Amino acid sequence: MTAFVAYKSIVDPSDCDFLGHMNVSRYFAACSNSVFALQSEMGLTAEDMRSGRRLSFAVVHAESNFLAELRAGDAIQMESEVLELGGKSITFRHNLLRTSDRKIAFSTVFKCVLLNLETRKAEALPSEVVTRAKHWLASELP
Repeated sequence: MTAFVAYKSIVDPSDCDFLGHMNVSRYFAACSNSVFALQSEMGLTAEDMRSGRRLSFAVVHAESNFLAELRAGDAIQMESEVLELGGKSITFRHNLLRTSDRKIAFSTVFKCVLLNLETRKAEALPSEVVTRAKHWLASELP
């Protein structure tokens, strides 16, 4: 298994709070972008969400650890992997790294359900999504 590099960026001064480090909201914005990127790789694209099957992952539980400060100018990347596949759910681990030293600055586990955007209820994961998701299934569990 190889983690999916789902997001890359540079911490902008506007991403930082008055304490001088990246604001908490930016960590979760990076996670949100990562989920959408990974979901697209699994066959649930933005177009599919808008006018296709109308399915998307929705976070129902999160556990997070802030491990190191990130400051303006730091190059960062999010590496995401799948920890568990359920009938209607998928659990992702996201690690946000400072690329200069590969230090994990933030780690979170998101349990997501596959939400039908019309009915607002969880649906079974389509078989092709499960097949693609297995590519990023972690070989090491937390």
